[in-house]
Amino acid sequence: MGSFSLMHWVIVLLVVMLLFGGGRISGLMGDVAKGIKSFKKGMAEDDEVTPAKPATRLEGHRVPEQDAPTATEEKTKA
Repeated sequence: MGSFSLMHWVIVLLVVMLLFGGGRISGLMGDVAKGIKSFKKGMAEDDEVTPAKPATRLEGHRVPEQDAPTATEEKTKA
């Protein structure tokens, strides 16, 4: 038991080449490269287009400081 030697890697490479063919592997690698470029471009566009949104108040939720009268306001009304 040990790690793969150079000869093992050459044999594995030859088997892969026989199974898939050289053109098919290069086409696959080209597609992977296009996918990576597209992903990077999309991430860059997303950073430029989408500014940070300010926090908004959710409907149906009360904010005690704004909606409820304070104790001094209740005393002055009574």
